Amino acid sequence: MTQERLDFVPSAAPAVDAAPVEMSFWANLKAHRRTWTALRGFREVVLIAAVYSFYDVTRYFVSGDHNVAVRHGQAIFRFEQRLGIAPEHALNKLFSAHIALGLPADYMYATLHYIVTPAVLIWLWRRYPASYASARTVLIATTVIGLVGFSLLPVAPPRLLGGFVDTMAHFSRYGWWSTAGSAPRGLGNDTNQFAAMPSLHVGWALWSGWQLFRHGRHRLTRVLGAIYPFVLGVVVIATANHYLLDVVAGFAVVGLGALLAQLVTTVWVQVWPGHRVLPPPPTAPA
Repeated sequence: MTQERLDFVPSAAPAVDAAPVEMSFWANLKAHRRTWTALRGFREVVLIAAVYSFYDVTRYFVSGDHNVAVRHGQAIFRFEQRLGIAPEHALNKLFSAHIALGLPADYMYATLHYIVTPAVLIWLWRRYPASYASARTVLIATTVIGLVGFSLLPVAPPRLLGGFVDTMAHFSRYGWWSTAGSAPRGLGNDTNQFAAMPSLHVGWALWSGWQLFRHGRHRLTRVLGAIYPFVLGVVVIATANHYLLDVVAGFAVVGLGALLAQLVTTVWVQVWPGHRVLPPPPTAPA
């Protein structure tokens, strides 16, 4: 009897499909990144909204005495005249006499700081996230310094001194504003008209222009960033809303804001080294 040899061939182990595992990893990674980005975005929206609300409420409650504000405005204007640097009358006369100049200037004064500044913030957030946090901190510090200036030194703008044409009141039938600066009709009493020194219109414009010039990849972007703060400086003077020294102070508070932001960042790192409010987004292994 021949012994039959039985060959035992072990069955192969079932193949593991790596595709679902890999897809699951990338899906989780993308989900974590979306969650992190959403939380950070929500934090930024709350922070910016809080700063703007503080700015608006402070302007409303810290209005100052009318007579004191007028005396401060007259003193600034006389000081400029003694120095021979008082272009307020010439620019105001030119812009108020020609609607082709005065009306666009009024719209620029009433809208650009509400449009350009947040647009630049969003642009930095999306295109240059590494630079966003420091730029945002400079903007907040600049705004806080400006609010301190409004509180300590209420100044009546040229349009409230007499001898100037309030271009926004002069051309108000073509816009939504009234005779109280850029405030909408019926809300003139709800704004601080003595928040002239420094000019945060110009301060925010300088901050926006600085970011556009610094990060812009195209020549046009950098050119617009360079001229924007100076154009708005002419606008705020020509519409009789600010003095030349208000414009200079608006430029100065941006520099002070940058120094204050650097100081705050340095102290924060020393007090709480390595701390992050939210962790960085997860990255894929090499």
